[in-house]
Amino acid sequence: MSTNNIIRSLRALRVLVLHPRDNQAEELLRQISRIGCRGAAIWPPPEKLPDEGDVVFVEVKETISKDIRRLFDIDRSHRPTVIGVVAYENPSVLQGLLDLEVDAVVTVPLRPFGVLSSMVIARRVSQEFKVADRTLGKLKRKFDSVHKISQAKFILMKLHGLSEEEAYGTIRTQAMTKRTTMADIAQAIINADGILGSTAGRRKPERLKLTVTGD
Repeated sequence: MSTNNIIRSLRALRVLVLHPRDNQAEELLRQISRIGCRGAAIWPPPEKLPDEGDVVFVEVKETISKDIRRLFDIDRSHRPTVIGVVAYENPSVLQGLLDLEVDAVVTVPLRPFGVLSSMVIARRVSQEFKVADRTLGKLKRKFDSVHKISQAKFILMKLHGLSEEEAYGTIRTQAMTKRTTMADIAQAIINADGILGSTAGRRKPERLKLTVTGD
């Protein structure tokens, strides 16, 4: 999402303030309201973050409670945008910001400006991380698929004396016949080989019986 789109979408954001109910929390809620967002205060920390939170402002002190850590110890794809709220800077506070993997920081006492800028930057950082995570996930799945197919080709080549091209063609044909992926067929070959123990060379080669569990 471009910066312009992020700015235009700010008013639709649902913002949570995870902070003790004091003057700083009240001022933060007022600024959030002036921006046009729907804000809500949460304290003490709940068992889990409400699903409706798009952005969470969280107080970060020298010691972060287990309850706070648990709330943000989730997969980034399911995490809201997180903005740390700090009253001072020292190594412990900075480490806390890193541990919670915040997307931006605001300092208290709050100034008349800064919250809006922090929200825009945090949303941009958060969304870029999510895009990067999705891309990395796709690459990992592709690598796993290629690795499985390579293993399965080796098994077929050793067990049935096929060439690499023939082994690949066998896997591809099976995938088309069973209307599944080559990775699923490869996994079935690997599973069957593991049961038969054929690659260990301890028995006479047997024809692999495939059981595909893909979609």
